[in-house]
Amino acid sequence: MADITEKVTQEYDASQIQVLEGLEAVRKRPGMYIGSTSSSGLHHLVYEIVDNSIDEALAGYCTHIEVVIEPGNIIRVSDNGRGIPVDIQEQTGKSALEVVFTVLHAGGKFGGGGYKVSGGLHGVGASVVNALSEWLEVQVHKDGKIYQMRFSRGDILEPIHVVGETEKNGTTVRFKPDPEMFDETVYDYEILHHRMREQAFLNGGLTISIEDKREGQERAEQMCYQGGIREYVRFLNKNKTPIHEDVIYLSGTRGDAIAEIALQYNEGYNEILVSFANDIHTPEGGMHETGFKTALTRVINAYGQKNNIIKGDDKVSGDDVREGISAVISVKLPEAQFEGQTKQKLGNAYIRTLVDSIVNDQLAVYLEEHPQAAKAILEKAMMANRAREAARKARESVRRKTGLESGQMPDKLQDCNERDPSLCEIYIVEGDSAAGSAIQGRDSRFQAILAMWGKMLNVEKARADKIYGNDKLYPLIVALGAGIGDEFNIEKLRYHKIIIMADADVDGSHIRTLLLTFFFRYMRPLIERGYVYSAVPPLYKLTRGKTQRVAYSDEQRDQISAELRADNPNAKVDINRFKGLGEMDPHELWETTMDPETRSLRRITLGDAIMADQIFTVLMGEEVEPRREWIEQNAKYVVNLDI
Repeated sequence: MADITEKVTQEYDASQIQVLEGLEAVRKRPGMYIGSTSSSGLHHLVYEIVDNSIDEALAGYCTHIEVVIEPGNIIRVSDNGRGIPVDIQEQTGKSALEVVFTVLHAGGKFGGGGYKVSGGLHGVGASVVNALSEWLEVQVHKDGKIYQMRFSRGDILEPIHVVGETEKNGTTVRFKPDPEMFDETVYDYEILHHRMREQAFLNGGLTISIEDKREGQERAEQMCYQGGIREYVRFLNKNKTPIHEDVIYLSGTRGDAIAEIALQYNEGYNEILVSFANDIHTPEGGMHETGFKTALTRVINAYGQKNNIIKGDDKVSGDDVREGISAVISVKLPEAQFEGQTKQKLGNAYIRTLVDSIVNDQLAVYLEEHPQAAKAILEKAMMANRAREAARKARESVRRKTGLESGQMPDKLQDCNERDPSLCEIYIVEGDSAAGSAIQGRDSRFQAILAMWGKMLNVEKARADKIYGNDKLYPLIVALGAGIGDEFNIEKLRYHKIIIMADADVDGSHIRTLLLTFFFRYMRPLIERGYVYSAVPPLYKLTRGKTQRVAYSDEQRDQISAELRADNPNAKVDINRFKGLGEMDPHELWETTMDPETRSLRRITLGDAIMADQIFTVLMGEEVEPRREWIEQNAKYVVNLDI
């Protein structure tokens, strides 16, 4: 493990397991504990079990974690840590293993001395996963014996018992998500792979392996990064051209809290700032990000003024100094305070002071000792400052030419009648044919339609001043009404549901990727507030006699086909695959994709947008080799490509 971790105790036994309250209401309100019962909640179950293994790594005991997707979408997570305690826990008189998996808020993270820092979800992880699983089995290798327990939906099927002898230590958890609890129970290898790679970067020296054993989807990868977050930044910049060779690494401590920062600038215009607290991604930032941003702006301005590169009272802004940066901030602290159960934002105020002082002192020294890198960084910030002024002038010019100030809407927009943004939704539809059907099929009271056509501007190579003059993107900016970039104002947004409606093919995925990347880079609050959705059009129409049904997946197609033949297995069921939205008549489009009562929408998360942005950088960036590698690796999956 990296040198920043330390062993906090030699013993890990039942005395370190504290009970705060019983396991209740998880199955009634699962969203309170895992965020949602959609795909994100399903994958969150895996994260909770892995987080417990990561905590063992943070404490200095675990060196290898293994995640396997078994046939039937069963998950297995194994580690070589100390093994969950199996002795009797005093408060309950029960085995500590039983307590951990059956009692909410029971774990070694509540002051029992088991962990100095931890990333588990307030200690509720194992019991919540158990409550939301059709079945769960845990084996503990400890003290020369193998202990086992089995559960079903939180209830004990097999009490703790010894099933063998062992020379190893560690814990293995196998579970099957409960279909009664989740909208879907099919795991996505790439989503789990992305998360596991992230954890490997954040814990230098820890080996994490992931494997998919499902038929036809077999693949595996083992990850170990001795350089920790330095290697994470190199990974973020691997498809970009850095403007200085080194990854700048800064670190420091305050009491039991540790902060690490790694950063490197590239020739692009996008800011990539990824932050973590106790190995948990904090997409909405928090005190650690605030401390970093404030100090970065201060240090670069101070260096520029000291060396007479910035004249007089001129200063570069925070947005200017972060253009083209790839940075990772990782803090580890006891008693982390997160806003919300799913840890979106870090609230500990003293972490802001710690990160600020680290950046203020150590980055200033780095810039003095590396004048070439310092000059390149400062010149990039000053160029960004000039480009921002050019963008302001471009906005004013466009407003004058188009009459934006008068409220004139683009020709391609068919607006709705409602004026309350919270009740309005806009469908962004690719192609005039599909847009025509959508306009005829919609409910014009609250549904607006904006037709997009052709391929949009490559925002990988464009600043804001170019975007305002682009005939594909400008109508979208005007229709939404909130501006872009540093002028974006969510209070002016005209629709609180922005729905991307594109075909379920490669071209449709391209459109979605372009739009998500644009939103991520220039209108990020839309995604952070949960206002962006992807429509899920049906793939098949099934007909038996006068009965018609639609299916959104191959599995659903087979299920509906069987249902239509229920009274006669030999009955003929016609199955037609929809070629695209454009071939649906208005009535079909309304019923399958636009009617709030029957449609299926997928809310776009910040994670989706980040993944889209990374794919977009590979496919549209300057570097040819990463694009060739990506196409070779993903060619066999391209028929199912979706963001």
